[in-house]
Amino acid sequence: MRLKDKVALVTGGGAGIGRATAELFAREGAAVGVAEIDAATGEAAVKAITDAGGRAIFIRTDVSQPEQVEAAVAATAKAFGGLDVLYNNVGGSSVNDGTVENTPFAEFQKKMNIDLFGVWLGSKYAVPEMIKRGGGSIVNAVSICSLRGMRNRAAYSAAKGGVNALTMSMAVDFAKHRIRVNAIAPGSTQTERILDRRKTVPANPGMVERHILGLIDPVDIAYAVLYFASEESRRTTGQTLTVDSGFTIT
Repeated sequence: MRLKDKVALVTGGGAGIGRATAELFAREGAAVGVAEIDAATGEAAVKAITDAGGRAIFIRTDVSQPEQVEAAVAATAKAFGGLDVLYNNVGGSSVNDGTVENTPFAEFQKKMNIDLFGVWLGSKYAVPEMIKRGGGSIVNAVSICSLRGMRNRAAYSAAKGGVNALTMSMAVDFAKHRIRVNAIAPGSTQTERILDRRKTVPANPGMVERHILGLIDPVDIAYAVLYFASEESRRTTGQTLTVDSGFTIT
């Protein structure tokens, strides 16, 4: 019960890493707001949590829309009495990404709106609620693409690099309020979206081999997020934890 009596909001909590994290948070004692753009997956995640005896609500949310993000934070705080943890999970790479020369303008703008602006928005509305509670924890999803050069990921790398910088800036800004801000940088994680993509675009064998402990399950990332969400990381802020099965060292 590492999150006993805590309230958490998980964006993109209906599937993949977000759902694994929402379910883990609930098992660890937190009440969870599941902010998800897809109603079917969001409601399914909430049902799984409540069927297991946990507490959760679903809020349909497009993280690029300020009024929807504000509403998600407000609904979670109202339902459970406040907010202690925010996991800005929404984001992901796309087959439409490429080099700065060939990436469509719309793809670049989409990455900025969802992957970077969405994190900024979630944090903007969550911070005042955390100040009311006397502190809290914000965890941002970044990527190994933001830590090393990756081919054909110009838009995604730029957005996630911005999240890295924002993480450090917020950590300094809100330490006086006892709000910790950290980030998780996953390697190739076997989410439903990635597994579906692999049906048509097989994984690069070299990429697979560089994950020297094996490809990553969503719950592996969820446990790293749990560390930052819990009081075990009470003296850790402004950091990016890489959970990549050794990819960046090989």
